[in-house]
Amino acid sequence: MRKTIQALSFMLLAGSTANSFAADAPLTYNIKRLSLETATRIAQATITACRKEGVQVAVTVVDRGGHPQVVMRDVLAMDITLPISKKKAHTAMSFNTDLTQLVDQFKTNPHGAASIPEIVVSGGGIPINIGGNILGGIGVSGAPSALTDEKCAKAGLAAVQDDLELE
Repeated sequence: MRKTIQALSFMLLAGSTANSFAADAPLTYNIKRLSLETATRIAQATITACRKEGVQVAVTVVDRGGHPQVVMRDVLAMDITLPISKKKAHTAMSFNTDLTQLVDQFKTNPHGAASIPEIVVSGGGIPINIGGNILGGIGVSGAPSALTDEKCAKAGLAAVQDDLELE
């Protein structure tokens, strides 16, 4: 009998807590997402910027969940640039920070988040953050310098940034 009363009390308490959360929470959220066409424009502009620098790279544009939306590899970019560009894009989106800003932070704690296999802390990844909305990330791999990778990623974002901000 005592266990039944305790179980009933717990269920009532849990139910009232759940109801108080539900009463305050909206039923749905409107979340902006990049269209395929916008992600493709970003990737193409990134490749074009790197070609102007004399390098061929891979670029990955991930959505806000870290899933690849567009992946492009220029003709002479090495195969290894594909997984690296994906990991850079995912890391930049996850931390909402340009990866060059994270490099020093992770040197002091190499056993933290940087030890996760999906995380790459090297320049060449930037978040797509427009008006406080994280829309995804851009990762570039293949240039001799991580700074060049990042410069190309920023050129890719710049190609659509005004349009996204005006929307």
